[in-house]
Amino acid sequence: MAEIPLAALDRIIRKSSGLRVSETASKELGLFLESEGEKIARTAAEYARHAGRKTIVDADIKLAVKK
Repeated sequence: MAEIPLAALDRIIRKSSGLRVSETASKELGLFLESEGEKIARTAAEYARHAGRKTIVDADIKLAVKK
């Protein structure tokens, strides 16, 4: 399970839909976000290394999301 609290995931879904949210729906969103977040982080790390940095900056994340 994702490290993101279920309450936060529930809030994201409720704010965007206005509907009630099951616990399993929140968990599923958490799994998806964790998976996508890992992909974005790996790509951002490649950008940081390419730039000769040991630190991932916001621009790396933005570029990775656009990819």
